[in-house]
Amino acid sequence: MSDTHTGEAYCMKCKKKQTFTGTIVVNDKGGRVAKGTCPVCGTKMNAFLKKA
Repeated sequence: MSDTHTGEAYCMKCKKKQTFTGTIVVNDKGGRVAKGTCPVCGTKMNAFLKKA
């Protein structure tokens, strides 16, 4: 299951919201998380997603 998600998340290095594309994974507690990299600086970004 390698679904992708395109959305916004806050970049800790750029100090502002960036639009990124990431893969959706399920964390230990069963929540969905989009993981990707910032298109500006390359820092790892995570966005917690709503339940389906």
